[in-house]
Amino acid sequence: MAVKDNFEEALSRLEEIVRELEKGEIGIEEALKLFEEGTGLSKLCAKKLSNVEKRVEILKKGEKNEEVLELFQEFDEG
Repeated sequence: MAVKDNFEEALSRLEEIVRELEKGEIGIEEALKLFEEGTGLSKLCAKKLSNVEKRVEILKKGEKNEEVLELFQEFDEG
């Protein structure tokens, strides 16, 4: 399953990988492939969450000018 840049899909796939690895019924090569995929998905999820946290902090500060919009665009691109 290829996950592009969607947090929910990445998290769902990560959960599938964890369940599969916890079963312990796959070979070492397949387990390594799943582990590598899971590591990438974990990084993607962490990055997405970090960006959301930054956006929430900006909103909490109550700034309502173009600088805020520029910051949102920067986070969306990152």
